[in-house]
Amino acid sequence: MSEGKFKLDRTAFHAGTHSETEKYYAKNQPKTLKERLEAAHYLNSIAFQFDLQNPPRMDRSVFSMRKHPM
Repeated sequence: MSEGKFKLDRTAFHAGTHSETEKYYAKNQPKTLKERLEAAHYLNSIAFQFDLQNPPRMDRSVFSMRKHPM
């Protein structure tokens, strides 16, 4: 798995108030939509243990489609 620019610290935790959390995320959340999506993609790769450069393909045989009668 490749090392990313995002760090996942599973030991960090702080119980705070709603206003403290709001101030923290206003200051520390990535600013652009692209940055937030990159962070989400990286965290998904950690959680589901796949390589960012070679993500797994979706198994389309699991799904089926049919038309519903009106």
